Amino acid sequence: MLPEPEFSRPFAVDKLGPQAAVVELGAKPAERQALARRFDLQALDALGAELRLERAGGGGLVRVTGRLRARGAQTCVVTLEPVPFALDQAVGLVFAPASDVADQGEVVVEAEGEDAPEPIVDGTIDLGEAMAQTLAVALDPYPRAPGASLERSEFGPDGENGTGEAEAATQEAPFAALRRLRGDAGAEKG
Repeated sequence: MLPEPEFSRPFAVDKLGPQAAVVELGAKPAERQALARRFDLQALDALGAELRLERAGGGGLVRVTGRLRARGAQTCVVTLEPVPFALDQAVGLVFAPASDVADQGEVVVEAEGEDAPEPIVDGTIDLGEAMAQTLAVALDPYPRAPGASLERSEFGPDGENGTGEAEAATQEAPFAALRRLRGDAGAEKG
C-alpha cells in the first residue's frame, strides 16, 4: 500500500461538466515541510498552483493546464549551502481512466511528444500529488551555490592532471608509489 500523499487535493472527475473548471491550490505549512523532507529540500516556503481542468476528446480524458509556483531552498551539491529557488512552471497533464492506462501495456514516450496519460483512480484526480510530482521534475537535480566548483582531482575527467600535463606523461606515478611502498623504487620490472 502506498503512503498517503503529503499534499493531497482530490478532484472528483464526475463534477467536471462540459465547461472547464478552475482550481487554485496552496500547500499548508505542514504539507510543505513534509514535501521538503520527501524531496530533500532545505526549505519549501511556498507551493501553489492555478489549474484549469477540461474534458479532452472522448474516452474520459481530462486535460489539466496552468501554472505551478514554488519557492524554497535546495542543498548545494558542492558546498552543502542553501541554494534558493523560485519556480514558475507551466503545467500540462492528461489523465485517463485507470483501466485505459493499464490496457496500454508498454508505453513509448517521445522526447518532443506529449507524456502518457496519468491514471484517474476511483473517479478522482489527486491534483496536489500531481503538483508535488511536477515540482519534483522541475527541481534542479544538481543545485550549485553561485561560484561553487569542484576542485579537480589529480587526474580529472579529461585525462589531465592539475598542472595541465597529459596523463600519459605521469602514467607511471601510481606504480612508482607502489614500488616505494615495497622498497624497490629503483627496480623496473617488465
